[in-house]
Amino acid sequence: MTAACSCRSASEAGVSAAARLGVTLGSLLALILAWQVAALLVASPLLPGPPQVVRAMIRASADGELPRNIAITLARVAVSFFLAMAIGSVIGIVLGRSKPLDAVFGPWVLVLLNLPALVIIILCYVWFGLTEAAAITAVAVNKIPNVAVTMREGAAALSRDLDEMARVFAVPRARALRHVVLPQLAPFFTASARSGLALTWKIVLVVELLGRSNGVGFELQTAFQMFDVPMVLAYALAFTAVVQVIEIALIQPLERRANRWRR
Repeated sequence: MTAACSCRSASEAGVSAAARLGVTLGSLLALILAWQVAALLVASPLLPGPPQVVRAMIRASADGELPRNIAITLARVAVSFFLAMAIGSVIGIVLGRSKPLDAVFGPWVLVLLNLPALVIIILCYVWFGLTEAAAITAVAVNKIPNVAVTMREGAAALSRDLDEMARVFAVPRARALRHVVLPQLAPFFTASARSGLALTWKIVLVVELLGRSNGVGFELQTAFQMFDVPMVLAYALAFTAVVQVIEIALIQPLERRANRWRR
């Protein structure tokens, strides 16, 4: 009986996933169709249709420039993202678990959170020069406050009953952190990771546009100077597709695995 229920549940989950995939693909096709219709109605080089953008994408890929610049930008995104997640998570958890520290340093986080990203980028380039380290630092500093605020809320909302249970049963601190604290923080961590990935790559493009000589942001600046709208859209769509693959293939599975303990 249990096996039959399990098989039925797996079958229903497979059908549901297939249905969601079908709806997603249908929605994207409808968007592409609407884009093509709009391009035909406008009939302007400023709004190229999907065929023109695809041709620009093929042209940029022929000499390897598009994949090379995407790889460079992804490397910057990865380093900045992991630095921001690590530092921001530690800060958020510490502030969420300590009211005195939150009272003292919480305003610092809010100041950084509301400081414009462009200001941080400019200051990093002025202070450290137009270097790779300055670019990575600017992106990470922009993202750290967002992670810290999210993780602080998660740490403040931890179940006191579970903490007391761990203390009563004398659970070692490292084991309590792994089996009691971290599972409760998983939804907040995945939420900050999802929003952080989108924010990080957008800031990376601005950093590249202002002070780097390669990457997607630099290529977008070059295409803008040439009024090459198809190339702008080609790079934008190609990089967005790569980030979506990362979201679907990495972040969503990690989120499901982290939330397995929830009923």
